[in-house]
Amino acid sequence: MQALRIIVCVLTVIMTLLTLLPLSKNQRWWVRVWDFPRLQMVSLCLLFLLTELLILPFDGVLTGIVIILTVACMAYQGWWILPYTRLYRVQVKKTVPNGHSRIKIMNSNVLTTNRESAQLLSQIQEHKPDIIVLLETDQWWEDQMDPLEADYPHSLRCPLDNLYGMHVYSRLPMHGEQIQFLVAKDIPSMHFRAELPSGEQVVLHCLHPRPPSPTEADESTARDGELIAVGHTAAKAHFPTIVTGDLNDVAWSRTTRLFMKISGLLDPRRGRGMYNTFHASYPFLRWPLDHVFHSKDFTLIDLKRLDFMGSDHFPILVELALTPCQGKDQEPLEIENDDLEEAREKLELAGVKLTDIYPANKKQANKEPANNK
Repeated sequence: MQALRIIVCVLTVIMTLLTLLPLSKNQRWWVRVWDFPRLQMVSLCLLFLLTELLILPFDGVLTGIVIILTVACMAYQGWWILPYTRLYRVQVKKTVPNGHSRIKIMNSNVLTTNRESAQLLSQIQEHKPDIIVLLETDQWWEDQMDPLEADYPHSLRCPLDNLYGMHVYSRLPMHGEQIQFLVAKDIPSMHFRAELPSGEQVVLHCLHPRPPSPTEADESTARDGELIAVGHTAAKAHFPTIVTGDLNDVAWSRTTRLFMKISGLLDPRRGRGMYNTFHASYPFLRWPLDHVFHSKDFTLIDLKRLDFMGSDHFPILVELALTPCQGKDQEPLEIENDDLEEAREKLELAGVKLTDIYPANKKQANKEPANNK
């Protein structure tokens, strides 16, 4: 019993250190990775607490300290994920389609080595999105998606065999299409304006930055810089704007919160759920990596995580209504001076220039797009 008590106390101290580690602005992967498993850490803290109450003697200061640390860690981790539960107020209004212009987007990281393309095509046929954003696509995946050409005559294609290929297929006409390499020569992003049947245009930014991990990038510098740069562009946009993709960052991280503050974009998951999309094969190790953010011009018709289709990610489907009058009083996250300074630092570290990003207003958009390939 004494050995078990020691083990529980040591694990509580380790949990406390891992909870405090992401408070650092250090961008090394072994720091930033602890932004991800906050839900799992809440669960572990609860398990620790129950164990402590069962086995620790209630006659000493050490027991009190251990229990307080456990409760504090659980509360702090829970604070980060609370906005992505039904206990929190929704950020995006739900609307009933009533003749409004609408757009349905399907976002799917297909996993390059996955060969279940028929499942993906079946989901596309079932849900009939207006725009399909596919990530980790190589030439094999491009060939498998050929049947889409009849219904999706507009596309942007960048097949790569490095896990960062990207394809966009659209029923809607596309304008000002650009494939950019903002932070690395082998990491594309796609930017364009989609024309709705009403003639209104919507800007889409499709991203898939490299994650901080021992096998991908030692630091989150490039990922963070790309998100903040696109966030600045979204904040200046004169068009309704949507940012989507596998951002390789969780919805509640410090960087994603900063992106939302800088951009003024909204997250339809807030107040509705986490919609965890990764890892599809391990239920206990899941977090929201695939995102759809949008400007206040939109309200929500539907949001759902789709079924398993052979990848390590679940696809996510969102349908939005273009309702500027209804959406104008939706509240983005409040930005502070410290946020602007942190954003500036991230851009400098990543070496991203705001002039490199997609045109934000109608005057710029009418010019011939620059070649950023």
